[in-house]
Amino acid sequence: MRPSGDKVDRLDMSLDTLVPENPNKPYDIKELILKTVDDGDFFELQPDYAKNIVIGFARMNGQSVGIVANQPLVLAGCLDIKSSIKAARFVRFCDAFNIPIITFVDVPGFMPGTSQEYGGIIKHGAKLLYAYAEATVPKITVITRKAYGGAYDVMASKHLRGDVNLAWPNAEIAVMGAKGAVEIIFREEKKDPAKLAEREAEYKARFANPFVAGSRGYIDDVILPHETRKRICRSLTMLKDKKLENPWRKHGNIPL
Repeated sequence: MRPSGDKVDRLDMSLDTLVPENPNKPYDIKELILKTVDDGDFFELQPDYAKNIVIGFARMNGQSVGIVANQPLVLAGCLDIKSSIKAARFVRFCDAFNIPIITFVDVPGFMPGTSQEYGGIIKHGAKLLYAYAEATVPKITVITRKAYGGAYDVMASKHLRGDVNLAWPNAEIAVMGAKGAVEIIFREEKKDPAKLAEREAEYKARFANPFVAGSRGYIDDVILPHETRKRICRSLTMLKDKKLENPWRKHGNIPL
């Protein structure tokens, strides 16, 4: 712990406009990290390797934390083999040294393609899943925009025993994006673009928000972007004395 002059309840109104209205436009996740942590001080690790995920250390209310975040500027924030291994090793490191983990999620899925399949994306993606599932330190997750499919699952979701899972109002938690989902569900209407567009708008209105996930208990709260720091600091204070015992066994069987 280190005393910090940065107020716990500091609000940053500029975060309200960080995520573009167009869901296909990127933004820099490091801007969110720097505006959220103590004194804008973030020590990034491996900045030139697997840039589609950002890892590093910072402080929140004077306490050391590890940060894992998808980077929409690179490969739209998709998870691939290299980024899965990079993040998994960092999560294991934080857990080994009792450092709370804060995860910022904006992930449209795992990287498609034969090279990823041949390289073993399922096995390597499972390393990140395993690392989060086995971690016993406080785990706080903030979904900023997209959280799709299996990639949403492995990024410290509630299903992996996330302690506090928050979402911004424009977050989308679903199996896939509205366009792709509609083309599969209503494939018989593929030849009618107007009808398909109508279905897409209907799908977006119903599922492209965090409230459906919230009603099922997958999200603890929907928060305004400018109060992200305040809510994370409050959650860290609440989880300060977290005690968690994993089921006894000699050790788990990590996907090597």
